[in-house]
Amino acid sequence: MSLAASSTSLPDRGVTRRGLLVLGAAAALGGCGFRPLYLPETAADRAATAPQYEDRVVRDLAAVQVAWQPERLGQLFRRALQQKLNPRGVSTPARYEVRAAISLTADPLGFRRDGTLSRIRYNGAAPWTLLTLDTPPRPLTNGRARTFESYDVLDNQFFASDFASDEAFARLVELLSDDVVTRLALYFRSTPAA
Repeated sequence: MSLAASSTSLPDRGVTRRGLLVLGAAAALGGCGFRPLYLPETAADRAATAPQYEDRVVRDLAAVQVAWQPERLGQLFRRALQQKLNPRGVSTPARYEVRAAISLTADPLGFRRDGTLSRIRYNGAAPWTLLTLDTPPRPLTNGRARTFESYDVLDNQFFASDFASDEAFARLVELLSDDVVTRLALYFRSTPAA
């Protein structure tokens, strides 16, 4: 069988089945009302926004400051939130504050024959509240982000195990901060402009 007559392409058209599948999936998503989260709502919204921002949601996210966090894991979480809320680093006056706290629990998942741990799972939770910066602050919305991450504890490889646990913490912080920022973006998308 030649390559030209393979089962992944239609004869004499150069159209692959994969291309047709992607085209069909795009048509199905458009028909069900799918819209990207950060897409401006209307042409009037696009015309009214400042040149450095495409949408009101992006401006509102940039106007959120993150409350101070204790301990190293909280500081990593705060920094991840700040970077995701204002990825361009544009100076924007703060109008909101998000207060979030991160907590972890550890579960042993695997044991060796001698009883030592071989795998650990961390369950992370981050309850958060969005407040205005008015006096007194007015709560707007709240939620709770949750995720888990695990890593292998290598036998007699202490530095590798430390590196694996640090990477698990970093992945956990990224997942929790992604969840919080997505929920904030959905909140700003669903509320009318001030």
